[in-house]
Amino acid sequence: MEKIKVLLADDHPAFREGLSRLLSEQDDLMIVGEAADGEEAVKLANELKPDGAVLDVSMPKLSGIEATKQIKAACPDTAILIVSAYENEPYVINAIEAGAAGYLLKSARVRELGAAIRAIYNGEMVFDSSAARRVFNRVIPSKAPASSSESSRQLNQRELDVLKLAAKGMSNKEIAQELTVSVRTVQTHLVNIFTKLNVNSRTEAVLDALREGLFTLDDLL
Repeated sequence: MEKIKVLLADDHPAFREGLSRLLSEQDDLMIVGEAADGEEAVKLANELKPDGAVLDVSMPKLSGIEATKQIKAACPDTAILIVSAYENEPYVINAIEAGAAGYLLKSARVRELGAAIRAIYNGEMVFDSSAARRVFNRVIPSKAPASSSESSRQLNQRELDVLKLAAKGMSNKEIAQELTVSVRTVQTHLVNIFTKLNVNSRTEAVLDALREGLFTLDDLL
């Protein structure tokens, strides 16, 4: 079994070491590095090129948000999960805008964190349910104006269908089943969507589509 390579960054040694040990017990996860601050996280990410990184939102030298920006700039294929003791809207919004694919509270169970790492590795979005809807309502108008953006108008109906289902948190397999197509076809549509919208993740694609009025939050219920 090919393991998902994960980098952990948290300035609390007990939490970081405990999480590392518990996640390492899951057969498909491998902790390849641990960082005690944001700068070290960026350095290790550049060296190790992990599949995923779990970053504390509040760390010395560089915050998890700033570290996310720098890691995504240098390692766009690394999916990032922010973990925090806070569900404050600004933290979640900044994490999304920085390029994080997920935001969970530290109160989440280890199995939830493991599932979240797998999800972001597969291109999905994971956000704490108590904060997600409130944040998206604040960031995105419920009735966004239609956009005349050339890139947005290039999305065809099937690509919009795929993006809407992705925004609902469905996996590629679930989207394939819903649309009665193959998983490979879904993957191809997502690649085309990312290219047309000039983004690198589902999170960015969904935010872009919401902002440009390709669909609204009501469509995702």
